[in-house]
Amino acid sequence: MTLNQLRAFALVARLGSLRAAAAVLGISEPAVSSSLAALRLDLGDALVRRSGSGIALTAGGRALADHAQEIVGLADQVRWEVSHAAESAACLRVVATAGFAEHAAGRLLDAFTRRVPVHSGGIDVVVESADDIGSLLQDHAYDVALGSRPPQGTQLEVVPFLRYQRVLVAAPGHPLGQRKQSLPLAALLGEPWFTGPAGVEEFTAESSWLAAAFLASALGVPEIVPLSSETDALAAVRAGEGIMLAFMHIVRAEVTAGSLVVLPVPNTPIAGLWCASTLDHGRASTPARTLQRFVTTAEATAAMLAPGGSRGVARRGSKVHVALWS
Repeated sequence: MTLNQLRAFALVARLGSLRAAAAVLGISEPAVSSSLAALRLDLGDALVRRSGSGIALTAGGRALADHAQEIVGLADQVRWEVSHAAESAACLRVVATAGFAEHAAGRLLDAFTRRVPVHSGGIDVVVESADDIGSLLQDHAYDVALGSRPPQGTQLEVVPFLRYQRVLVAAPGHPLGQRKQSLPLAALLGEPWFTGPAGVEEFTAESSWLAAAFLASALGVPEIVPLSSETDALAAVRAGEGIMLAFMHIVRAEVTAGSLVVLPVPNTPIAGLWCASTLDHGRASTPARTLQRFVTTAEATAAMLAPGGSRGVARRGSKVHVALWS
């Protein structure tokens, strides 16, 4: 009994025709008949018989059909894994910008590793600024970048995958939180603006909005107070200690419940975009391109926006190794 014989029989059993099986395999019909004859001899059963509608399986043929496709499929999987062993065993190196790393990276990579379990080497996630992404990818320090769009001019393939909104929030008991009418920008300057450890990241919609709103109008610069994570920043806002540009999908439940208030500030919400970046012109690794394709799927979007579950890393330069599903 050989793999080729089982492959031929599995197709005959599924298609009900020697001719159809031969066409799929790209061999002659006599070659398919020869494979079946060898199996009959080996197993001591006719396996198939002629019927009015073509070919029917004997009881022994039905028993073999239950296992033949499974055996063929397993052999194909083994062949693929052996041929891609070096690539699959290598760790996939991901660099992420801070906001994405903290709020979405863990859930996304959990979903990715469940869907694509062949990357047995695992995934390392490191947080860096968007300004550094292009050079880090060019230097082959990382395979793929997730989060803020890297600066223009770098030789990267950039795929947008998720739109987000930032809103300015405060505690309902905060003086600004009690204002119902549009707040003038000058009223915001006297308050600390809490952020994650990266501050307001460069090359984001948030940094562009701040520059246009405050620097261009010569109002001055808000007091930016970086904390160890955006989660800690939100805790400080809930305590009434200041305000924060928060992701709307993260604070939506608290806004609905009334434990946070969205401030009525001109030109907000701020619309931003997360992107997946790799080296262009086919220079990216297969795992990197696979992840880049996966992030655009509905499954990935649902994972990133889902409440709860593991998230990621928040501190620049820290590294998290994501254990993969077996």
